[in-house]
Amino acid sequence: MASGQPDGKPRVDRRLARETRAARPHFLIGALLGVASAALTVAQAVLLARVIAAVAMGHATLADERAALVALGAVLALRALVAGAFELSGRLAAARVLTELRRRLVQRLLVDRPGLEREERTGELVAAAVQGVDGLETYFAGYLPSLILALAVPVAVLAWVTPIDPLVALIFALTIPVLIAFMILIGVGAQSRTRARWQALTLLSSHFLDVVRGLETLRAHRRERAQVQIIDSVGERYRVETMGTLRLAFISSLVLELCAMLGTALAAATIGVQLTGGDLSLDAGLTVLFLAPELYGPLRAVGQQFHATADGLAAAGRLFSVLDQTDPVAAAGPLAGGAPSPAPLPPRHTPDPRDEPLRFERVRFTYPGSDRPALQEITLTLAPGEFVAVIGPSGAGKSTLAALALGLVHPDSGRVSCGGVDLCAVSPEAWRDRLAWVPQRTKLFADTLGANIALAVPRATAAEIRTAAVRAGLEELIASLPAGLQTRIGDGGRRLSAGEGQRVALARAFLTDASLVVLDEPTANLDPATAGVIGDGIERLAGERTVLLITHDARLAARAQRTVRLRDGAVLAPKPQTVVAV
Repeated sequence: MASGQPDGKPRVDRRLARETRAARPHFLIGALLGVASAALTVAQAVLLARVIAAVAMGHATLADERAALVALGAVLALRALVAGAFELSGRLAAARVLTELRRRLVQRLLVDRPGLEREERTGELVAAAVQGVDGLETYFAGYLPSLILALAVPVAVLAWVTPIDPLVALIFALTIPVLIAFMILIGVGAQSRTRARWQALTLLSSHFLDVVRGLETLRAHRRERAQVQIIDSVGERYRVETMGTLRLAFISSLVLELCAMLGTALAAATIGVQLTGGDLSLDAGLTVLFLAPELYGPLRAVGQQFHATADGLAAAGRLFSVLDQTDPVAAAGPLAGGAPSPAPLPPRHTPDPRDEPLRFERVRFTYPGSDRPALQEITLTLAPGEFVAVIGPSGAGKSTLAALALGLVHPDSGRVSCGGVDLCAVSPEAWRDRLAWVPQRTKLFADTLGANIALAVPRATAAEIRTAAVRAGLEELIASLPAGLQTRIGDGGRRLSAGEGQRVALARAFLTDASLVVLDEPTANLDPATAGVIGDGIERLAGERTVLLITHDARLAARAQRTVRLRDGAVLAPKPQTVVAV
């Protein structure tokens, strides 16, 4: 009943089973409790049948069976405690596993593959990371424990019933596979319906996120009402798929109950015939009859839990596709011959752009899925303290060059080195500790202006933050804000203009002790006056750092000590490998 992967990858349920490593002790305790629950189930049926048979046949009174009643009460109480502990162990195991999954997902999105959301559909990622991971809780807390009971209880019941009544044991042994077969058949149908429902949900999530992001643009073009109709259409599709899934779940429950009822009825009829013929004692017959529902109960629970975990299973494949993507930074580059990346260098040996040149040596890079190289045979050197501008039209490879300098990707051939050390052999974290990045679109968070500036240096003092802000040209903005640096900005606070946001990014660079500053189109879409202010800040920054400026603005590039021109991924400037002394 677990889902498989159509593309030949490992089945999702097997992969989820491997994810239980983080909570193996809890699952082991759960397995032991499951065995104990099976034994207590048999003990309860035996004691209850003994008391009823003795009193019904007149062999004893309830007072005479006081010891058996006390034992029965103890078994009932112990069974309740074991059931509670069994559920608790499952919940704890699920919490451990889901915490580890979320940690790895955050690690993948924020550390291993920064910028992955630009390669994926963000709404789908959000759905998988939130609803998908939450949906897996039932799998680990309910479905897997149910499998333990579905194995332990039938084995215990069959082992006890076989010596007492082999005929009923045979009925049980024949009806269990029939019940399992129906579960598998219904599960296969539920798989496809749940997958379609999940696709409808991710489509709705993705489209709604796009609409929220583009509200201003949609209203400016008077297309907001059209989006209402589209969301209504997608929502209706999701409703239809959800109702189809629920319908199948109800049918599944009906079939499982019917199979269990027929199995119990056959057992009861057989026991009745044997009791009438004197071939079976009353207490033995009652024991077998009491055990019949207990035999089918865990199997029905597995089916019910499977439907409850359907959403999580549908999202798990998407979740693992993100976790399994090859990390272009941590993986060894082609120069390493496919060997693992070297261990991180000690901090004192980490390349420092203040002291060593940054070199691009015959670098070639092609994005996955593209047959056209973004960069081809690039050779370029940045001397310590040099201010170099890379200029060229859109698609020339400028941003790719910045990504290589930042260590976000590795070249397909050639190498990027600092002080003669290949960046493929350096810890990405150690290298990025030396860097500052000013992107084309600054991300501002819903926090104070000071906290946004101190993003990379959270322990910076108020005086240090103010100094960095003033050097970036933010003094007028700070003076105009009611609470100065303590004014909240972003969602729910003061909205900053594009130029003010870029100055915040510059202030972040000023605040850090980064040796190399990479600026990717910092004045794009800004008016000339604002671009001039940003340019002044960049020049102040370049006076004390190595600066790599990516731009298409010739006026901004003219501020640099040297300009390198790119076109179609190739350097047009003469002798780009020449080092310009500071």
